[in-house]
Amino acid sequence: MTHKPIIDLQGHDPHALPADLATALLERLAEPVAGVERVGLFDALGRVLAEDVVSPVSVPPHDNSAMDGYAFDGAQLRPGQPLALRVAGAALAGAPWHGCAAPGECVKIMTGAVMPAGLDTVVPQELVHINGDTVTVPAGAVRPGDNRRHAGEDLRAGQPALRKGERLAPAALGLLASLGLTEVPVVRRLRVAVFSTGDEILAPGQPPREGAVYDSNRFALLGLLTRLGVQVIDLGVVRDDPAALQAAFTRAAAQADAVITSGGVSVGEADHTKALMNRLGDIAFWGIALRPGRPMAVGRIGGLQAESASSARQSSASSYQQDSEKGALLFGLPGNPVAAMVAFIAFVRPALLRMMGARAEPPVLLRAASEAPLRKRPGRTEYQRGIVTQHADGRLTVRTTGPQGSGVLSSMVQANGLIVLGHDQGPVAAGDDVQVMMFEGII
Repeated sequence: MTHKPIIDLQGHDPHALPADLATALLERLAEPVAGVERVGLFDALGRVLAEDVVSPVSVPPHDNSAMDGYAFDGAQLRPGQPLALRVAGAALAGAPWHGCAAPGECVKIMTGAVMPAGLDTVVPQELVHINGDTVTVPAGAVRPGDNRRHAGEDLRAGQPALRKGERLAPAALGLLASLGLTEVPVVRRLRVAVFSTGDEILAPGQPPREGAVYDSNRFALLGLLTRLGVQVIDLGVVRDDPAALQAAFTRAAAQADAVITSGGVSVGEADHTKALMNRLGDIAFWGIALRPGRPMAVGRIGGLQAESASSARQSSASSYQQDSEKGALLFGLPGNPVAAMVAFIAFVRPALLRMMGARAEPPVLLRAASEAPLRKRPGRTEYQRGIVTQHADGRLTVRTTGPQGSGVLSSMVQANGLIVLGHDQGPVAAGDDVQVMMFEGII
């Protein structure tokens, strides 16, 4: 059976789609999965909040000291004059002082301790002069209200603390713990199946043979997916045989929300992935005006049906109708290792985050001066492996890792980011600013 494309991109070549159109299309195809579960805080790292979290308490719950020092009534300060105070007691963190300080008295206080009633200012202990039970605050050492944390200055009870779609980082876990929460509602883990294709692919540990290469792509993709926090289904290596590939696709689609393959999407006689995608489901596109990573196929195995849209840029003009079995979103990545990783970083990762229910967050692009001329042809987007350096004066410069072939996997190890050269951009002169997508937290 021949399937029509998921979206009719009228006027666009489906095997040379501009990168921005591919991104817009994936934003429409990558729908958040259903399903919510509650997990403990230790298991919530990297998960996506399924609901807003409303603070049940104020943080901090009481006025407290920001310093080790002496608390007193700041109204006693006089411009240009020192202030002598008698120590009336001590307040420790977790052990409040419940006395009442009279005028001319202060309370020794530790960081985090509850501010005693009527006292609003803390002078750091290193600034005072001590003589027996009397401390002297030098003129100008503090102003009224200094070094006092107000109750609820971080969060007030009833205020949203974290929003739905937040991907929980370590700081968010700390925030949740500060509210006294022990568990949190999160979107269920996205299930992603991965396999490599090709008769020439060897699994690590197998003896080498002429014409064969070891399967680097699958392990790089497994690492990228694990860092993303999805549930990974590793289906190994599938040989270049239509029956074996069809069985692998069918198995993957039955188990996963998304399927990622590498290899088999170009135009060689043994490149069966694209043909099977067309037979088993729908193809959105099978090529991007991109370097590296041009032969990339995206589609769906299952029952997604779509009304045609005039353009991927006009997403609001289209609508979708889904069967009860919508199947899995499928990404057919190139076989060359750098091309597979670049395609994943630029297109697959944002789509998977969307499927995970995470709020859309465009990648942060830094600007750095190119240390050397860069060759670039208009009409395609290029991602060159780069090494960004920050100089003593704060300037950022970037240089390439050297040869930019899509099989030079060592360049991805050397690089700390990708130099992003836009579709219409031409050659870059030395000293020109370029945009860089940093790798930190991605690979």
